[in-house]
Amino acid sequence: MPLRSVRSRAALRVLFPIAVAAATSSVCLFAANISGTITVKQRLTRLSITPSVAMYQRGPAVELGKDTETDPLAAERARVVIWLEGGPGPRSASVPAGSNQAKMEQENRRFEPDLVVIPAGGSVSFPNMDPIFHNVFSLSKPKSFDLGNYPKGDTRTVVFPKPGIVYVNCRLHPNMAGTVVVTPNDWFARAGAKDGQYELKDVPPGTYTVVAWHKTTGFIRKQITVTEGEDPVVDFLVPIDPEAASSGGHGTELSHMGSAHTGAASR
Repeated sequence: MPLRSVRSRAALRVLFPIAVAAATSSVCLFAANISGTITVKQRLTRLSITPSVAMYQRGPAVELGKDTETDPLAAERARVVIWLEGGPGPRSASVPAGSNQAKMEQENRRFEPDLVVIPAGGSVSFPNMDPIFHNVFSLSKPKSFDLGNYPKGDTRTVVFPKPGIVYVNCRLHPNMAGTVVVTPNDWFARAGAKDGQYELKDVPPGTYTVVAWHKTTGFIRKQITVTEGEDPVVDFLVPIDPEAASSGGHGTELSHMGSAHTGAASR
């Protein structure tokens, strides 16, 4: 074999890994972090009125659990979910382990927590912690299911292949209500209860729609463009201020629950 050919192949063996590493580092270098603050100025969630136990309780008496959050606005901020629509699709790196799995326990005749967030393709387990039977079900379009009656210590798991909002209930206890938010990719976050802040990390350059969702107010969408060297800040007022929406900004769009909006996470 000619000496020149041998040297060329040797050079390729050295340069190829360097080129791959450079390409990988450039993708990480150009990624941005989208952050913002969720502002809630009023209580949004209605107080649930539960019938007396004697009206529907089956099996041993189980005391109804109570909310532990003493600040109503903090509780509302924690119920806001933020995610991205559009872009390159799911991430394969920099994703926290277990982010595609969640657990919604049935305890004290409640779902705990009553709100979980997973990406499409993720799963939620529904363990029964009460000494009574529960029957978890959903009639939502993105995912309908009925897990049947099962006792304390048993669990059932459901996979959610499509993005959307899935409302969960119990056929045996009408007060029980939960929500599974299934996002189209791994860029999602919950607003901090204390300060309302959120962050979506390592977002590649491109045009996206940032979505903020609350069960009472529905979807609020803002379009942004991520460019090299810039970390966008996208704030939301929940519920939306119509005057602020009409003034421009990031192109705010409001979609109430039950509207005909065709977004990826609409019902």
